Amino acid sequence: MCALFGWLDYKHIVPYKVLKKLTQALANAAEERGTDAAGISYIRDGKVTIFKRPKPAHKIHFNAPDGTTAIMGHTRLTTQGNQKFNQNNHPFLGNADKDFAFAHNGVLYNDFELRKVNNLPDTNIETDSYVAVQLIELQEKLDFNSLKNMAETVQGNFTFTVLDEENSLYIIKGSNPMYLLHFEILGLYVYASTESIMKKTLKKVNMLGFPNVKIETANGDILKIDSMGTITRSKFDNKEDFRYASWLRCYDDWEDDYYTQHEQLLLEMCNCYGVDEEDIIMLLDYGYSADEIEDMLCDYSLITDTVKAVKGEEDYDDFLCEI
Repeated sequence: MCALFGWLDYKHIVPYKVLKKLTQALANAAEERGTDAAGISYIRDGKVTIFKRPKPAHKIHFNAPDGTTAIMGHTRLTTQGNQKFNQNNHPFLGNADKDFAFAHNGVLYNDFELRKVNNLPDTNIETDSYVAVQLIELQEKLDFNSLKNMAETVQGNFTFTVLDEENSLYIIKGSNPMYLLHFEILGLYVYASTESIMKKTLKKVNMLGFPNVKIETANGDILKIDSMGTITRSKFDNKEDFRYASWLRCYDDWEDDYYTQHEQLLLEMCNCYGVDEEDIIMLLDYGYSADEIEDMLCDYSLITDTVKAVKGEEDYDDFLCEI
């Protein structure tokens, strides 16, 4: 569970101080989905620049230079690849027909297979997400087709963002959340993984009163927002079937293999959110998906109320009406 955030300024009328404050506010609010590391990318003098540290976002000062027109950011909750080694943190640098930065919210389960099958070059980056960068590089092009091929090749839960050297922002929307707003009067797009992150940010920078439109993104969408603010779209086929995937080789006994890796991660992380492992197992057995439970973990009152309802400690039908 990580967070994506950023903005694209295409009219260049928003003051630098406001954009700088917006970047930090987004990063700080995105800590609700990860505090192990944080980073941003931007274009400086036509080159992709990445700044990331193995620290919570609020302990990092994000100072993209005046004149920056797009920021792509990430806060991390570590799953694979020790965050203390900064190369494992997002964003990542990629090279195709143009340079790009890449960030991922989610978990990929077939990264080891893909590296072997595609004979991908060795790397000191241990993170599962990086295989997606290598798949784009393998095609030697960054466009809708290469992103579609990558998104249909990886297995897991994801939403990806890509910022290229021409200040075009791509959003590849899988099953993980994305909340994108357009402030047309300001000539500004702002995005974050969740509505909660967005609301906290806009309140912090006093932008709640500015008129905006939510740009809808669905599972299987690829959006490109170019430096002029124009949106173009494409699609990919997002097939998710993890329970019998080959990544189950990571587990030694049948009891562990019963759960998908995403579910296993929830079981391992739930104590950090004050929730018992037995409660997560109960919700899974009741029929809640791993993605639904992951979203609940961001709201302690919601998951505790859900657990109570499933246990029968309150009326479940009434509870469903409330949410």
